[in-house]
Amino acid sequence: MSEEKVRIGIVTVSDRASRGEYEDLGGPAIREEMGRILTTPWEPVARVVPDEQSEIEAALRDLCDSEGCCLVVTTGGTGPAPRDVTPEATEAVCDKILDGFAEQMRAVSLKVVPTAILSRQIAGIRGRSLIINLPGKPSAIADCLYAVFPAVPYCIDLIEGPYLETDEAVVKAFRPKHAVRKG
Repeated sequence: MSEEKVRIGIVTVSDRASRGEYEDLGGPAIREEMGRILTTPWEPVARVVPDEQSEIEAALRDLCDSEGCCLVVTTGGTGPAPRDVTPEATEAVCDKILDGFAEQMRAVSLKVVPTAILSRQIAGIRGRSLIINLPGKPSAIADCLYAVFPAVPYCIDLIEGPYLETDEAVVKAFRPKHAVRKG
C-alpha cells in the first residue's frame, strides 16, 4: 500500500528569478533543508513569483486551497525595500497570524547579524495550511527554519493537517504527550 505524500509549498519571491535573470537559490535551499528535517514522505510544490503582492497572494492561495499543501514556506521579499511585499501578501491571505514564529526567527537571526531587525517575515494560518515567510539568503533560511520547525508539526496537527515526523537528530518536533502517536 503506497503512502500519500505530504505536499509542501515552496515560494520564491524574486523579480529577477521569476524572469530567469537570476538563479533561484532560496527555493532549492528550503527543499534541501526540508529533506534533512522531515522523515514523513513529502513532495515539494514550487513556485517562483515576482515581487508583486497580487501574484504572491495568488500563489499562496493556490498552494493552500488547490494544491493541498499543509505547509507553505516562502523565501524573499521580507525586507524594508519598497518592492518587499511578501509579509503584506501573507497577512492578506491568512485567517490568523502567529507572531511567535517571527519573533523566534528574528531572535535567532540577531545572533548572526544586527540587520535582522530589518526583517519583516511573518507566519500565519490559512484554512488547514501554515504559511511561514523565510529570508532569501540560504544560510538565513536554514537558521530560521531550524529555529521554528520544532513547533511546526504540532501547529499542523492543531489545524487538522497531516502528522509530520522529523529526524530527531536534526530537529526534534515538540508535541504534548497526548498528541504523540505511538508506533
